[in-house]
Amino acid sequence: MSPELVELALRKQRLQLRSADQRAALVHHARGFTPVLRGIDRIVDGVQWARDNAPILSGAAIFLFVARPRTALRWARRGWVGWQLARRVRNLVS
Repeated sequence: MSPELVELALRKQRLQLRSADQRAALVHHARGFTPVLRGIDRIVDGVQWARDNAPILSGAAIFLFVARPRTALRWARRGWVGWQLARRVRNLVS
């Protein structure tokens, strides 16, 4: 083997080792984000469930409005505020 090829092979090996170290460091540092990402996943799953079960949620909301109008209006106001907050956050993020 020529000295140039040996040098290239050694350089390749050093770069691979360095890349492995950097990947390990990245994984170590990314572990701190795991709880946040799990929370976001739970929120996304909840929204998807709500979309899939919209008729059930609508029926429950109508029943609540008929049975306890004050409670329904209080929750509707909270929902509206939450919706507006989510829209503002989405606009800031995008």
